[in-house]
Amino acid sequence: MAIRSAVIEQFTRVADEQNKTIANLSDEVVLLDSGFDSLCFAIIVARLEDMLGIDPFRTVEEVLFPTTLGEFIGLYERAAR
Repeated sequence: MAIRSAVIEQFTRVADEQNKTIANLSDEVVLLDSGFDSLCFAIIVARLEDMLGIDPFRTVEEVLFPTTLGEFIGLYERAAR
Protein backbone atom coordinates (compact mmCIF):
# COMPACT_ATOMS: atom_id res chain seq x y z
CA MET A 1 0.00 0.00 0.00
CA ALA A 2 1.28 3.44 -0.87
CA ILE A 3 2.18 5.56 2.12
CA ARG A 4 -0.03 8.48 1.07
CA SER A 5 -3.03 6.16 0.75
CA ALA A 6 -2.31 4.53 4.12
CA VAL A 7 -2.09 7.89 5.88
CA ILE A 8 -5.29 9.24 4.30
CA GLU A 9 -7.08 5.98 5.11
CA GLN A 10 -6.08 6.19 8.77
CA PHE A 11 -7.03 9.87 9.07
CA THR A 12 -10.45 9.07 7.61
CA ARG A 13 -10.96 5.93 9.72
CA VAL A 14 -9.94 7.59 12.99
CA ALA A 15 -12.17 10.60 12.27
CA ASP A 16 -15.11 8.25 11.80
CA GLU A 17 -14.32 6.18 14.90
CA GLN A 18 -13.75 9.23 17.12
CA ASN A 19 -16.77 11.13 15.73
CA LYS A 20 -14.59 13.98 14.50
CA THR A 21 -15.48 16.36 11.72
CA ILE A 22 -12.30 16.86 9.77
CA ALA A 23 -11.16 19.33 7.18
CA ASN A 24 -10.75 18.37 3.55
CA LEU A 25 -7.63 16.19 3.55
CA SER A 26 -5.35 18.13 1.24
CA ASP A 27 -1.60 18.57 1.66
CA GLU A 28 -2.15 22.16 2.84
CA VAL A 29 -4.38 21.25 5.82
CA VAL A 30 -2.76 22.49 9.04
CA LEU A 31 -2.77 19.56 11.46
CA LEU A 32 -3.72 21.72 14.45
CA ASP A 33 -6.75 22.93 12.49
CA SER A 34 -7.69 19.48 11.17
CA GLY A 35 -10.24 18.63 13.86
CA PHE A 36 -8.08 15.97 15.50
CA ASP A 37 -6.87 15.92 19.09
CA SER A 38 -3.72 14.32 20.49
CA LEU A 39 -5.46 10.97 21.03
CA CYS A 40 -6.42 10.84 17.35
CA PHE A 41 -2.83 11.51 16.29
CA ALA A 42 -1.55 8.85 18.69
CA ILE A 43 -3.96 6.30 17.22
CA ILE A 44 -2.96 7.25 13.67
CA VAL A 45 0.79 6.97 14.40
CA ALA A 46 0.33 3.61 16.17
CA ARG A 47 -1.74 2.17 13.33
CA LEU A 48 0.65 3.41 10.68
CA GLU A 49 3.51 1.74 12.54
CA ASP A 50 1.54 -1.53 12.53
CA MET A 51 0.66 -1.19 8.84
CA LEU A 52 3.93 0.16 7.46
CA GLY A 53 6.43 -1.08 10.03
CA ILE A 54 7.89 2.39 10.55
CA ASP A 55 7.59 5.13 13.14
CA PRO A 56 9.43 8.17 11.82
CA PHE A 57 9.18 9.85 15.21
CA ARG A 58 11.51 7.18 16.64
CA THR A 59 13.70 6.32 13.67
CA VAL A 60 14.84 9.75 12.50
CA GLU A 61 17.60 11.43 14.49
CA GLU A 62 16.14 14.91 14.31
CA VAL A 63 12.40 15.17 13.79
CA LEU A 64 10.89 18.43 12.72
CA PHE A 65 7.29 17.92 13.67
CA PRO A 66 5.02 18.34 10.67
CA THR A 67 2.55 21.19 10.63
CA THR A 68 0.54 20.18 7.56
CA LEU A 69 -0.84 16.90 6.27
CA GLY A 70 1.60 17.08 3.34
CA GLU A 71 4.55 17.36 5.74
CA PHE A 72 3.16 14.46 7.81
CA ILE A 73 2.95 12.25 4.71
CA GLY A 74 6.43 13.38 3.61
CA LEU A 75 7.86 12.41 6.99
CA TYR A 76 6.57 8.85 6.52
CA GLU A 77 7.74 8.71 2.90
CA ARG A 78 11.29 9.74 3.86
CA ALA A 79 11.39 7.27 6.77
CA ALA A 80 10.36 4.44 4.44
CA ARG A 81 13.39 4.92 2.19
